Amino acid sequence: MEKYNLTFGEAIELLKEGKLVTRAGWNGKGMFIFKRPKDELPINFLLGVKSLPKGVKDYYEHKYQPIVPDNIPKISFTDFLCIKAVDDTIISGWVPSQSDMLAKDWGVFEI
Repeated sequence: MEKYNLTFGEAIELLKEGKLVTRAGWNGKGMFIFKRPKDELPINFLLGVKSLPKGVKDYYEHKYQPIVPDNIPKISFTDFLCIKAVDDTIISGWVPSQSDMLAKDWGVFEI
């Protein structure tokens, strides 16, 4: 970590550049956040994604019937923040606390 004196606003700008960021004040070592980029998935690929509930897949499969090979619809996913936890799990949809947003101990996570 080069420096731990960045604001949350500065950390957000680094996330937009694809950097991993962390806080000096976090108790867990090796924790960092990152931005998942927005994405578009073809409906035929989306139907095979394990991380989506069956009800979501059923909805899109029903909505876009018949699926024509020459005109396969794409489903858009927005970008969002994730956190890599101490136990190496990745938690999607990380939301900062007020303490995180007001802290001035953010920095770039170095591998």
